[in-house]
Amino acid sequence: MRVFVTGASGHIASAVIPELLDAGHEVVGLARSENSAAAVQALGAEVRRGDLNDLDGLRAAAADADAVVHLAFDHAAMAAGDMAGAAATDLTVVRAFGEALAGTGKALVGVGMGRGDGNQHLGAQYSANPRSATGRLFGELAEQGIRSVLVGIPPVVHSKRDRTGFLPTLIRIARTTGVSGYPGDGTNRWSAVHTLDLARLYRLALEKAPAGAELHAAAEEGVVVREIAEAVGRRLGVPVESVPEDRRAEHFGFFGAFVSLDVPVRSERTRELLGWEPAEAGLLADLEEGHYFEGE
Repeated sequence: MRVFVTGASGHIASAVIPELLDAGHEVVGLARSENSAAAVQALGAEVRRGDLNDLDGLRAAAADADAVVHLAFDHAAMAAGDMAGAAATDLTVVRAFGEALAGTGKALVGVGMGRGDGNQHLGAQYSANPRSATGRLFGELAEQGIRSVLVGIPPVVHSKRDRTGFLPTLIRIARTTGVSGYPGDGTNRWSAVHTLDLARLYRLALEKAPAGAELHAAAEEGVVVREIAEAVGRRLGVPVESVPEDRRAEHFGFFGAFVSLDVPVRSERTRELLGWEPAEAGLLADLEEGHYFEGE
């Protein structure tokens, strides 16, 4: 297939694009800058210049492809505290793809927090998430002749490619404060997946998932946050301490809104549906390899 990939110079796409190319697919990657274009070319993909605001360009790129893998998101707006604005942009982009792909039977694979796969406990979090409207739209597109598929990505996607995610953030805070902290008793859990395992799931979703599928990419259902903090503390040689709720914003900054999340996720149905078997190192083993602590 000829696959159009947005977010093509990002962390996840850096593994998805080689995975698709190795499987014999052609890849066209969206790049908004010269640096992004160079990164996409280095991965072996064709470059299409543009951004998420160029809706006509996105429609044309989708129409010219056999499938779309939509990985881009307005992370700058999200980091500035405008999650609702970033989600609204994403919804507009997915609508544009829907207009281009309606009635074609082509695949549109995106990022979401699906509620299937036995994860009923995600219902309230799903409804409160500004991106839930995009998830509902994916369901509607499945009824419009599009093989729309959502891939629920865990909070932690870890590997040597990860430079801005949950783990680098937690490590940076521990370096700055001199304490590897965890919230309360630290028994809350983060589901996780290695970047390469996630890339394989995206390829399988593109090739095999049925219209309307809501997949879950959790290789590990839930890693205890206190154990993550302990691993970070060992590597940095700093104390590991509980951070009470009244000090959480001071210690963790903006990350305080995320660090207390308890998001265990099951993926048995996804594995059965696609034959997906995660094979890379788990989160704690990846931390122990040391690459997260190099260069500073």
